[in-house]
Amino acid sequence: MKLATRLFLTTSLLVAVAVVGLVVAADRLLRRNLEDEVAWELEREARLLATLLPGDSLGWPDVARELGSRVGQRVTLIDPTGVVRGDTEFDRGALARLENHLARPEVQQALSTGVGRAARLSASTNERRMYVAVRGGPPGIAVVRVSTTLAAIDARVSTVQRAVALSGLAALLGAGALAWLFARQVARPLVQLGGAAQAIADGRPPAFPDASVPEVAQHILSLRAMHEQLEQRFTDLVREREETTTLIETMADGVLAADARGTIVTLNRAARRLLGYGHADPLPALDGLFHEKVARDLVDAVLAGHNAEVQELERAGRTLLVTGRGLPNGGALLVIRDVTELRRIDAVRRDFVANVSHELKTPLTSIAGYAETLATEGSPGTQADGFARTILSNARRMQRLVDDLLDLARIESGRWQPMPVRVDAKLVAADAWAAFADRARERRVELATTAGGSGVTADADALRAIFTNLFDNALRYTPSGGRITVAVEKAPGGMTVSVADTGSGVAAEHLSRIFERFYRVDPGRSRDEGGTGLGLAIVKHLVEAHGGRVEARSTLGKGTTIRLFFPDGESPVPSP
Repeated sequence: MKLATRLFLTTSLLVAVAVVGLVVAADRLLRRNLEDEVAWELEREARLLATLLPGDSLGWPDVARELGSRVGQRVTLIDPTGVVRGDTEFDRGALARLENHLARPEVQQALSTGVGRAARLSASTNERRMYVAVRGGPPGIAVVRVSTTLAAIDARVSTVQRAVALSGLAALLGAGALAWLFARQVARPLVQLGGAAQAIADGRPPAFPDASVPEVAQHILSLRAMHEQLEQRFTDLVREREETTTLIETMADGVLAADARGTIVTLNRAARRLLGYGHADPLPALDGLFHEKVARDLVDAVLAGHNAEVQELERAGRTLLVTGRGLPNGGALLVIRDVTELRRIDAVRRDFVANVSHELKTPLTSIAGYAETLATEGSPGTQADGFARTILSNARRMQRLVDDLLDLARIESGRWQPMPVRVDAKLVAADAWAAFADRARERRVELATTAGGSGVTADADALRAIFTNLFDNALRYTPSGGRITVAVEKAPGGMTVSVADTGSGVAAEHLSRIFERFYRVDPGRSRDEGGTGLGLAIVKHLVEAHGGRVEARSTLGKGTTIRLFFPDGESPVPSP
């Protein structure tokens, strides 16, 4: 049903209900008021007639007929037993045939309260009448009753009802016409407004209607403003999407996006090239895009809603790094980076560093030997002796640097593989500490070990080198009277070894970089202390060669803790 029709029918129904209510109210209220007026008049006449009745009972029938004709009403005289002793409409002979009136409601009410009233269909005249009875009269008369027909009242009420009904019908027709016009004024722009909204939803140009009703006009203005804002936002979104698409397409890294079902929805040019797909080649689902196990595990983790760590894989002679994360809608985003050239450059760098270090090792040994000879044979305190000792100190420092570089290059190149066995980490730590005992004694720094397990699955020489580098670094930054603590604890899947000092600590902005080669938090102090800047880098590579991990925690002014995790198992772990 249309809106205009519903408005018209609703308004017409309300007016019709109102008219019916007025007709019913007119019938009840007007009839009640008119009957009250008639009853009051009849009561007044009955009281007057009761005073005019003679005491002679023989004349009561004639008096009732005479008084009734004078007042124009029916007068009935009733004795205490309910016998009619006179009636305007019945002669003396017919009175005996009238039924006893003692049970009449108006008579009963008059006998009990003084006045009785009732309206009913007369049994003798067969018309609606109003009966009013009053208690009184001469001896022998108990009740004087006066009645009149209600036909006049019914006629007046019917006249008023017809007038109200005709007026109501006119009002109904007028209200219906006005409702129809108003409904069309409201409904037509609303229907057109709905069409405009549907056009906006379908992407078509909307046609906004005109309306004279202020409320509807306000809705039209609001929808027009919303359409303009949507167009502007849609334009902005299209521009941003085009910019994003252009940016993704020009990226050197491959970008791949899939929906929650694993269907690939975005694959830029770099990703197609790295994965070996042409521009028009069909793409499989995400879980079938890779054949390498590490990549398939990464895809499964990302589709399950987890963020994945970087994984390295080889494809078509190229080295790729793949990482991914889950999207809020249940999809997945993968980023593929080609590090083939970086790996080649890194290999060239490692070979260069290893070759240079190896070539430097022999001349440095000669320099250190000759400098030691000059320092031993020279006269103490002379300038030549000072020069010789300075040459010897720097030559040994360079030897340590060269040794560290060679060790680091050997670990990174994969030429060194750990041979994990079950070793006592505390005994290895005590063995490594022996080389620093004199230095620690001079600085009044002590080594402490905590209670707990000590068995670690690791290469014994590598573990000793790890402790050596950690102790050397801790001693360099721990003040006099400090403490270095070694703790070995059981961890899920392996053992955790921690070396904590009470030194100066490392600021938060440096903490993530202390395992980089040659990175120094305090370059001047490290150089004065003779550090090479490679100790923590060597520690990191040695631990990761075991399949473990290393992390650092530090608080300025309170010290630093290096935590090393070694997984269980005694089989060699390949270098990454």
